[in-house]
Amino acid sequence: MQNWLPHLLHLTDPTLPVGAYSHSNGLETYVQQGLITNGVQAAAYIRNMLEHNLPYNDALFVVLAYRAAEANDIAQLILLDEECTALKAPQELRLASQKLGMRLVKLLSPLAGSNDFTVVMRKGIHYCLAYGVYALLLGIPLKEALTAYYYNAATGMVTNCVKLVPLGQQEGQQILFALLPDVSLLADKTFTIPRQLAGRCSFAFDIKSMQHERLYSRLYMS
Repeated sequence: MQNWLPHLLHLTDPTLPVGAYSHSNGLETYVQQGLITNGVQAAAYIRNMLEHNLPYNDALFVVLAYRAAEANDIAQLILLDEECTALKAPQELRLASQKLGMRLVKLLSPLAGSNDFTVVMRKGIHYCLAYGVYALLLGIPLKEALTAYYYNAATGMVTNCVKLVPLGQQEGQQILFALLPDVSLLADKTFTIPRQLAGRCSFAFDIKSMQHERLYSRLYMS
């Protein structure tokens, strides 16, 4: 067994208490507006998020943060955090990303050891950047770390769809199982994205996230 595998399982464990379960990333808006009412629509939502949003945003920033840590470039990591903040237009998503990042750093700093990067991250950093840095510090290869990041995102969205649409657990697992062959391909795709395309916006996702804070009732924070 690879020495880094247990660390990867821990880093991407859905039960890791960073608070991700309290965020739907705009899905709750789609459901309340009647745009997602069944498994087919839920699957389309998840696939579109994975293929057209994450590769240009959080997943790409995982790669950039990993490489900054690999080069021991703290200044670059700080610039990436500022860029990530600027690119997250919906306030709820921006705050959620920062909160999750701070909680991840708080949890892992005592476990993974302290260095110049973790000292900087304690001041606050987006989750995708903290994930990328910790993947490097824990000795996890970048391809495997990114593949697991996509898988974690997919499972989170499936779980939210099961709760919100709602879907049966079996139907949720069918959606996830159908996505599994694409997870590694999405990681490969991310490596080929030109740097200047970072933050390419998927307008519908952003608009629904902005509308979320004005819903009459909400189960999720975003």
